[in-house]
Amino acid sequence: MTTLRPPAHRVDPRARLMWQLGAATEVVVLVTALVVTSPVLDLYDLRWWMPALLATYAVGRVGLVPVWRYRVHRWEVTEHAAYTQTGWWARERRLAPISRIQTVDWDQGPVERLLGLANVTITTASAAGAIAIAGLDQATAESLVAELTVRADAAPGDAT
Repeated sequence: MTTLRPPAHRVDPRARLMWQLGAATEVVVLVTALVVTSPVLDLYDLRWWMPALLATYAVGRVGLVPVWRYRVHRWEVTEHAAYTQTGWWARERRLAPISRIQTVDWDQGPVERLLGLANVTITTASAAGAIAIAGLDQATAESLVAELTVRADAAPGDAT
């Protein structure tokens, strides 16, 4: 009997910073909304607990979640499949048989470019959607895309 184990590789350690920057942007938007809707627009009285609640949220979202997420996110490509584990609250493990891979995409947003990271998306005909590996070193991502493209092309598929 085969057991499902965590994939072998972690994403790049810089992924934590990428997730922290994304979370910090989210917090800045929330702080701006709080400041604009209360003192500027005078829609309600700003209570003491509102900034305290937002500060608590910010510490968790920016300081804790990216570290927790980094510990969970993993990936691996074996002879037969591409395999990922994602999530920070709920965990998900996904396997895509090499013979079922339809496309392999590489992308970089502005934050990823700044940090030298990239994302790889592996598309199959699965109803669950594509498998994404976020926060890989750019060179690793480029190498992975090339490798999976060659292996998927060489893999025996279903005759249609």
